[in-house]
Amino acid sequence: MPRFFVGSALQSDEVVTLPDEVTRHVQVLRLQPGDTIVLFDGRGGEYSAEILGMERRDTQVRIGPHRDFEAEPPYRVTLAQGIASNDKMDWLIEKAVELGATNFVPLTASRSVVRLSGERAERRLAHWQRIVQASCEQCGRNRLPDVAPARDIAAWLDCLPRRPGEGELEGELRLLLSPRANVAFSTLPAEPPAGEVTVLIGPEGGLSSQEEEAALDHGFIAVGLGPRVLRTETAGIAVLAALAARWGGW
Repeated sequence: MPRFFVGSALQSDEVVTLPDEVTRHVQVLRLQPGDTIVLFDGRGGEYSAEILGMERRDTQVRIGPHRDFEAEPPYRVTLAQGIASNDKMDWLIEKAVELGATNFVPLTASRSVVRLSGERAERRLAHWQRIVQASCEQCGRNRLPDVAPARDIAAWLDCLPRRPGEGELEGELRLLLSPRANVAFSTLPAEPPAGEVTVLIGPEGGLSSQEEEAALDHGFIAVGLGPRVLRTETAGIAVLAALAARWGGW
């Protein structure tokens, strides 16, 4: 059954007009009055909805019962990702949503190929948010992951508690993926932590030694993924899939 995100709050038994973008999708799918679709507003769960009428630019639906269904993993993962070039970042975000990431922090580092600022950064952020929405519609998630504005890695780290063991870090797990790490991924806990999990991955050129040291000072644990060096767009997907298998996210 076709699924669509609606940005406004939904309520059972209401008759609403679908947003223009959703109406275009409904028309492309050649849906007709009497057909049923699924809508979700990002607050949790989903609603069935019957199409009542269609015009050239408008589609009216009656909101049906709320279904308390979630497809979220039993842990929360923030993917702090060095911005990849071209379409790699788009692909990475789409697949990371499917694999259960709950937040994205796009980062620029000293070796970054892509640097965003001003209107260009705003356009890319809006573009990534649309990718998140479309991926949630496709994969069945009813809660949209958040995409933060692109930030410099140093500024982002400075917003985090600096020393591990402080109250703010209780229950958290911060992982820095590094080909120089001596800690194997297989040594991670068998159960997910009670708090947030943050996975930090550098851009195409990787993080500098100074940036890695700064991350370690902020409570990150450097872990490796074996003898092969993965591309930046591969590393995050590999980790999310491995965490899902390890912590019951499938």
